[in-house]
Amino acid sequence: MTIIKYEMNRNIDIQFKDGTIIHNTCYDSFKKGNIKNYNYPDIYGVGYFGYGKYSYKEHTIVYNTWMNMLKRCYDLKYQENKPTYLNCVVCKEWHKFQNFADWYEKSYYSIPNCKMQLDKDILVKGNKIYSLENCCFVPSEINAVFTKREAKRGNLPIGVNEVKGRYKACFTRNKQITYLGYYDTPLEAFQIYKFAKEQYIKLLANKYIKYLPNNLYDALMNYQVEIDD
Repeated sequence: MTIIKYEMNRNIDIQFKDGTIIHNTCYDSFKKGNIKNYNYPDIYGVGYFGYGKYSYKEHTIVYNTWMNMLKRCYDLKYQENKPTYLNCVVCKEWHKFQNFADWYEKSYYSIPNCKMQLDKDILVKGNKIYSLENCCFVPSEINAVFTKREAKRGNLPIGVNEVKGRYKACFTRNKQITYLGYYDTPLEAFQIYKFAKEQYIKLLANKYIKYLPNNLYDALMNYQVEIDD
């Protein structure tokens, strides 16, 4: 920090190396190093709080959502247990909490008796970037349908497991596994899985139709399950 204006001990202006200026602070805080630069990226090396109307205390849920988003993208230990987040990033605009909070306040909606979750890859399938163009809020029941478990299926198509030389199709529905039968080939099992899951996604879209934003509803109704998902 550098003092750029000094009127009295209780009224000085200081400037950080990145150009951030703090007005009307006190010399004692400057001397002790107690003045914080909220534009400094001290969260996973990219995130910073910024200056604006959104505070920790009044927007705790928003702040925790933002922190968890950064953690998924930039915490290497977290990614060891959740490899689906490898190569995911947060857009530069959302590195600043104030910008994310503004989008959150404009985009969030609630559904009775539902937990809402931030999603990045329903609107844009395969998306790896958290940004205002790609993200939306969805009820947890819908979000759970898109959870991937590559480690469990190995090299088989999504929704398919091998059991004693035959191929079982199944998917999770309402936290319960729905079994779709056994088939002679992985492709046959996948086709059954694909049809059942796409129909279930449409069912959920219509269940929440009066709450969902139009772009999310359309994405769900047109969602295509691919063999390499």
